[in-house]
Amino acid sequence: MAIKNIFVIGAGTMGNGIAQVSAQAGYSVTMSDIKDEFVSKGMAAIEKSLDRMIKKGTLQENEKKEIMARIKTTTDTNDAKDADLVIEAAPEVIELKKSIFKQLDEICKADAILATNTSSLPIGEIAAATGRAGKVIGIHFMNPVPVMKG
Repeated sequence: MAIKNIFVIGAGTMGNGIAQVSAQAGYSVTMSDIKDEFVSKGMAAIEKSLDRMIKKGTLQENEKKEIMARIKTTTDTNDAKDADLVIEAAPEVIELKKSIFKQLDEICKADAILATNTSSLPIGEIAAATGRAGKVIGIHFMNPVPVMKG
């Protein structure tokens, strides 16, 4: 399965950084959070980050526009239904993450990959909240995400 659409849960520091680098890599991204003000702040942080890149000469204004156009926002987790990859970047609270993954398991298409951005929580325990443990992965982006080198 080719990954084209990425759904990011969480518009805070990690989530907006993940959304930014995903859009910079050419993916269509939907960034979500529980409140409109959170996704608005996340988009503002992305714009500020891209503006810093323009100031440094590592990004052109037209590229910024293209990147920003690849990012949509929502407060409805049901919008993850068409995602090929879902990256959860919620607070490091195991019960919260398990609840999110249980919901994603019901919403997302069968071949979607579900990823948790965590540095310390057991992936197996999070995956057990789904009926697709083999499609659940752990990833660990470093902060700040946009300056992380692959």
